[in-house]
Amino acid sequence: MSRSDNIADELANNPLLGSWQLLRWEIAYGDGRPSSHPFGPDATGLIQYTHDGGMSACIARAGRARLSSDSVRSAPEAERLAAFESYFQYAGRYQIRDIDGQPHVVHHVSHALNPNFVGTEQVRRMDFGADGTLTLSASDQLPGSAVLRHHRLIWTRGVTA
Repeated sequence: MSRSDNIADELANNPLLGSWQLLRWEIAYGDGRPSSHPFGPDATGLIQYTHDGGMSACIARAGRARLSSDSVRSAPEAERLAAFESYFQYAGRYQIRDIDGQPHVVHHVSHALNPNFVGTEQVRRMDFGADGTLTLSASDQLPGSAVLRHHRLIWTRGVTA
């Protein structure tokens, strides 16, 4: 059996395997307001799923300003805040589950830029498009309101420089 046969078998058993590049993150709102893009329409991102059950995801606003210092620790507080607010990251283990007849991936978060994510399970519905895209989606409540929102993150396989 060739290496390409092994890879094809692994992907058939687990289509998430590998690296995915973010195409778009959009949020639709249940109250009819226009959809939004949390890090802008040109946000960048990478999500990786390993064969041994590890995952890592990061998303950033495009064109983030560089710090005025070589060290984040000596950068001005406003610059550190802007860097934090323009970047999203977490990592941990993952499992694929069938929930209510639909395929989902459950991210068991062990590391995150936002410490409130650590120890949580982030459940995402998985949809694979005929064009080779992966859509991960989830719904939640807009903090401080009764408005439901629906996140859709659309990814394409591979990493570009």
